[in-house]
Amino acid sequence: MEITFETVRDIIVDTLSCDAEAIKPEAKLLEDLEADSLEIVELSMALQENLGVGIEDEDLENIKTVQDILDYIKSKQA
Repeated sequence: MEITFETVRDIIVDTLSCDAEAIKPEAKLLEDLEADSLEIVELSMALQENLGVGIEDEDLENIKTVQDILDYIKSKQA
């Protein structure tokens, strides 16, 4: 399955209840999307459920932007 920005954006919108317009590749999860640490974990679980690829707990601290999520998922699929 091809992972697209739109797919990840939709999962972020559903999980964080934020506006799709606010989600851009450079958007920072904590500052721009106002996600807290629990929501980041919930987002990882939603990615795992929807895409089959979650973010490992030890890697969560390195995920700062939407682009980081895309890059991480694509690297795990390679």
